[in-house]
Amino acid sequence: MVEKAAAESARTRGGLRERKKRATRAALAEAALRLAAEQGVDQVTVEAISAAAGVSVRTFFNYFESRDDAFLLLDADAAARARQAVLDADTALSPLEAVRDAVAAELVGVEQSHELWTLHADVLHAAPHLLVRALGAHMADETRLAETIAERLAPAAGTGAGPGADSPGPAAGERADAARPLDLYPRLVAAIASTAVRVSVGHWRSRRQEAAFADVFREVFELLAAGLPTPPRP
Repeated sequence: MVEKAAAESARTRGGLRERKKRATRAALAEAALRLAAEQGVDQVTVEAISAAAGVSVRTFFNYFESRDDAFLLLDADAAARARQAVLDADTALSPLEAVRDAVAAELVGVEQSHELWTLHADVLHAAPHLLVRALGAHMADETRLAETIAERLAPAAGTGAGPGADSPGPAAGERADAARPLDLYPRLVAAIASTAVRVSVGHWRSRRQEAAFADVFREVFELLAAGLPTPPRP
């Protein structure tokens, strides 16, 4: 009983630490964006970002390797959480459904954070070197998502017959056949999902008074699942 209570306490402390770390990182990213919007990216210093977020410069470098990194991602862990959710999703779901649910969970607060997401887009478009880096990060995330989908589709390690059937499988997010190029299907699903998110956000931003973001997001994936049928004429 005592050991169980101690283990639960340790998990609680660990959860609190992780939430505090996420909150600190988010505060630094938000401070960087707001300063960049007010002064221009080139005028913003690490010292100013740290002061605005209420932390030390040393703390800043615990979260970001450089000043520019603070402008790139509002939530650097979101993509990793989504990939893990795809792996953990019910096997009855199709890969696209698993990705849909995983991404939806990460975008649940997009309406509340709309102003900050808009600010983020404005800052990136005003600084071409940041936009190029952001696009590169997006492409890398899409590739990692495709690898995760391939892992989900692969036979479970240790269940096959023959030599090595009882050997441990690869770590989460690591394909057993990592040396083999990705097949078309996981690449296509990852690319479609990325485009669906971008279209959902863009459409909702232009018509925020007409529909909630969750409804737009759901409709996009319903259209994909239906094979993009031609809409009825008005």
